[in-house]
Amino acid sequence: MCKPTISPGRRVYLSKIGRRKMAIRICQLALLFVTILLWEALARVGVIDSFIMSQPSRILRTIANFRKNSLLLHIGITMFETTIGFALGVIVGLFVAFTLWWSKFMAKVAAPYLVVINALPKIALGPVIIIWVGAGMQAVIVMALAISLVVTIMEMLSGFTSTNTDLIKMAKTFGANRLQTFVKIVFPSNLHTLFNCLKINIGLSLVGVIAGEFLVSRAGLGYLIVYGGQVFQMDLVMTSVIILAVLAALLYRLVVLVEWLVMRSMSK
Repeated sequence: MCKPTISPGRRVYLSKIGRRKMAIRICQLALLFVTILLWEALARVGVIDSFIMSQPSRILRTIANFRKNSLLLHIGITMFETTIGFALGVIVGLFVAFTLWWSKFMAKVAAPYLVVINALPKIALGPVIIIWVGAGMQAVIVMALAISLVVTIMEMLSGFTSTNTDLIKMAKTFGANRLQTFVKIVFPSNLHTLFNCLKINIGLSLVGVIAGEFLVSRAGLGYLIVYGGQVFQMDLVMTSVIILAVLAALLYRLVVLVEWLVMRSMSK
């Protein structure tokens, strides 16, 4: 098969977009590099108290001593808890959103409660969750689920109910039942909504895990932050925060990659 030819104007346009993306990426990396250098320099001259704020060189030494600090173990536990909480939040949230879409009566009944629960600071439920499920990893996972679940329900329900009504009417004229309409039209039409929800929820799940680890965990990055603050090892605290930032960025990029793969497969 012959490859489609690209007009000179289109080629110039694509080249311009590529250069712009490259410029943005270079500026992002340069900003990060300058921030790290400035942080290190200000800490060395005493403008920043390195005992309180630490400094990049001390953070690197802490990471280098990962065996002594059991960093890999704590990272693995936090990632496991985040993955489980994220997966449960997506699965349960999708099921509840589908149920509410199926029954408009139930959706109207649940609407004010969803709004109130979404506005409720979930950390306030921490003691209750500990009593319900016990102190341990299960409490951390439930905390992550509590933070991400309602967002999934509200976002997906909003997407389901705003699906193109003309497509739904056309499906009904061809004899499609409600379940077939959902599977063939409503859900595929909201894949972008789903992935946007996943991008939000992966961060919320990580926040929920860290909040849970603050309260009950004896392992994980949240535990390291609390422990480091208690014994005044601020290098350990800042190292854990930096690792959390890196993990959040990697998890977000993973969701973006999955979205790209799914959309690419559907466009073929």
